[in-house]
Amino acid sequence: MLVPVLFALGAALSNALATVLQRKAALSVPRSDQLRAGLLLDLLRRPVWLAGIAAVVLAAVCQAVALATGPLTVVQPLFVLELPLALMIAAVLLDGRLPPAGWAAVAAVVTGLAVALAAAAPAGNRTQVPMSHWIPALAVCTAALVGLVAAGLRRPEGRARAACFGLATAIAYATTAALMKTSMHTLDDGGITAFLTTWQTYGFALYGAAALFLLEHAMQAGPLVASQPALTLGDAGLSLVLGIVVYAETVRTGWWLLPQLLGVALVATGVLALAALPLARTLTSEDQPAQVRDEAP
Repeated sequence: MLVPVLFALGAALSNALATVLQRKAALSVPRSDQLRAGLLLDLLRRPVWLAGIAAVVLAAVCQAVALATGPLTVVQPLFVLELPLALMIAAVLLDGRLPPAGWAAVAAVVTGLAVALAAAAPAGNRTQVPMSHWIPALAVCTAALVGLVAAGLRRPEGRARAACFGLATAIAYATTAALMKTSMHTLDDGGITAFLTTWQTYGFALYGAAALFLLEHAMQAGPLVASQPALTLGDAGLSLVLGIVVYAETVRTGWWLLPQLLGVALVATGVLALAALPLARTLTSEDQPAQVRDEAP
């Protein structure tokens, strides 16, 4: 279990770096009330955004290795650490600082995650999933994603819009991970030809692209305190469900649910506290740092 944990942590760190770089780039382009492909064209001209994409690629490689070697219910919850890591990186890149309350929130997230995973003791590593499991899972996830995007577009810029896009992004990320896991096992068992001919490979590419597209709009839709908790907790929660329902992974039940709920409560409290920090707001349009405003066209 050590290998998937280490690679999942590496992916979380790379994603955290990408988050800081991409948010900085997203603040430097004109905002819009509608989804637009031109946003990505604007971002392609920003070197900081390209550096963020490189970090995303590294994170994807680490995530792929983690999913190929460990349960979805172990790998994806570790991505909860992305937010505290992102804020620590932002403190360096944006000349800010993490106050004592921020460090307490980081401790709550780390402790809560450790308690929840230790109590749940996720197990199982199914390599193939029957279509009878994929069809209902993908139908529900896709319907929820479309519904959240539609709800977000009906709302003005602000917390509700950001939360809708953040949760839609979380669904796209969790679905991407679930599909990627099968693709990685296919690559391991059948080689590159099998990998390129299995539908899950194109499925995770599609959902991954949707996640990236929605993430950029979630960044501009409203404050981080609304979008990031929805993204962080939504990804972990849905990945846990998909791991159990699709991959038949198991977690401990009975009295073990009590420490699991305690761990989840600590994680949720820490994530909400971190997202409300002034340092977190400097990564959103709510409070742009001076150097980002100066770069804007």
